[in-house]
Amino acid sequence: MNSVGEACTELKREYDQCFNRWFAEKFLKGESGGDPCGQLFKRYQHCVQKAIKEKDIPIEGLEFMGGSKGKSEDSS
Repeated sequence: MNSVGEACTELKREYDQCFNRWFAEKFLKGESGGDPCGQLFKRYQHCVQKAIKEKDIPIEGLEFMGGSKGKSEDSS
């Protein structure tokens, strides 16, 4: 599956490969320490956030992307 931003697709593939390798070779064998894919994920996340802004995709209510930071549910 491609990423939301065409420029992010290769980063997504790199992260997916890293995560899948870590999950199969480490996590499932009880070795959950470390975060070998963290830097790849941050680069991919930054690329996706940039693509979302460029495409003007509404992200209200998606806290994981920063859309609701600092807002309470009662504010309008």
